[in-house]
Amino acid sequence: MELSRGAGILLHPTSLPGRYEIGDLGPEAYDFADLLAESGQSLWQMLPLGPTGHRNSPYACYSAFAGNTLLISPDQLVSDELLVADEVLTSSPSSSEIDFESARDQKTVLLDKAFARFKNTADPHLTEAFEAFKQKNASWLDDYALFRVLKSANNGAAWNDWEPALASREESPLARAQVEFSEELSAEKFLQFLFFKQWSALKAYCSKQGIKLIGDIPMFVAHDSADVWTNRKQFKLDEDGLPLVVAGVPPDYFSDTGQFWGNPIYNWERMVDDGFQWWIKRFRASLQMFDMVRVDHFRGFAACWEIPAGDKTAERGRWVTAPGRELFESVQEVLGDLPVIAEDLGVITPDVELLRDDFGFPGMRVLQFAFGGDSSNSDLPHNYRRNVVAYTGTHDNNTTVGWFNDVAGKGSTRTPEEVQGERDYCRAYLNTDGAQIHWDFIRAVMASVANTVIIPLQDVLGLGLEARMNVPNSVEGNWMWRVKAGALTDEIVERLGSLTATYGRKTDIQKSAIDYAARR
Repeated sequence: MELSRGAGILLHPTSLPGRYEIGDLGPEAYDFADLLAESGQSLWQMLPLGPTGHRNSPYACYSAFAGNTLLISPDQLVSDELLVADEVLTSSPSSSEIDFESARDQKTVLLDKAFARFKNTADPHLTEAFEAFKQKNASWLDDYALFRVLKSANNGAAWNDWEPALASREESPLARAQVEFSEELSAEKFLQFLFFKQWSALKAYCSKQGIKLIGDIPMFVAHDSADVWTNRKQFKLDEDGLPLVVAGVPPDYFSDTGQFWGNPIYNWERMVDDGFQWWIKRFRASLQMFDMVRVDHFRGFAACWEIPAGDKTAERGRWVTAPGRELFESVQEVLGDLPVIAEDLGVITPDVELLRDDFGFPGMRVLQFAFGGDSSNSDLPHNYRRNVVAYTGTHDNNTTVGWFNDVAGKGSTRTPEEVQGERDYCRAYLNTDGAQIHWDFIRAVMASVANTVIIPLQDVLGLGLEARMNVPNSVEGNWMWRVKAGALTDEIVERLGSLTATYGRKTDIQKSAIDYAARR
């Protein structure tokens, strides 16, 4: 896939501003799309949109197919007459961070009211749309709804701790559960209907603005998920449903003990035998939601770092080969050429590069990784190729301002001398005193030959460590950052737009866009 020259912003919808406890798919998402168009951006990248579980990580979801119902907009439900205005009155959250606990409590009350009103007063068009949605998505929706209902009935316990007959999906107990929890199952399916209804509307609006959406496919899925519960034989599990080995990466830039993720590893032999049907289904679903997808931890398709399940760190893992070539050939045979961005960061070996290049997937370059002192570093802009996606940083990095002020960062193995050398090389390379280091970074990647540039919104806003989205190999305080209302000022939008135009990254649609101020 050869990307056209363009630019975009990385912002997860949960981080959007608004008067509720968490960002959603409502008016602020449409306003953000307007701001993207005004500044000449043609791409909006986000993290996985699945329903998050423990610790709220979008990379550990309850399903690879379902949507996160916390993103359902109450304002849109008012427009659909599933809520009334008085029911959604709330003061603007005082904190700039997401309170996930409060958000769940708030959203649960509103969604319960919306479902009750749907049952009693829904118009026939909405009822028909819901029935069509259930039929179209039955292949994953039925199992996901049952998973969530049974998990709730078991006080949130992981599926392998349910009674054995349910954990092993015996036919009779599952049939009884379908009858016993019929109302709850209908509610779960209705919430998914609302999520995808709102998502489809936002996607269509972005398309009209000339904005393509980039999603994210995590290499691995959470053990406590509908995916693993319904496909036990596709994963390396013991007789009790517990992982035999788990995923992670060896000691790296972020941690001297490696990253211990804990996800179960795929049983590749099983997947080969059935022609990778689960992966085909997963890619199909993702590409229906997004215009293109970033495949996280792409190197795992060449080899996975398998860690004994009983370990606490990633140090004793080992590389085990994976049939990535066969997998992508099987997916392409069904779906055609794949609009995939390969997250090729970390320990990248020639076999990973060959897999990426043979399928024409653009890789990633991250400017924060560029300044170790080696002028041949592939993350330095003068070494970019055209068919790559260049980032100032990613959701796993510190912000650019935070990085410059403390290059080492949490978990780094660098010495103070190495840190200072990195900062000095950065100043020399960018010819800057660092006073506006975030704009220096943005200009450097915008001016490069890389066809595509993605900037985390935190870097556009010049925010520091306090706005970091995630610290790899840590479990507290992640995924909570949120944009303050009005932070993306006219001055910032104009400056970003000017750089985008200067370096030839505005599309024809963006060049002919109506003036933002007039639209407002």
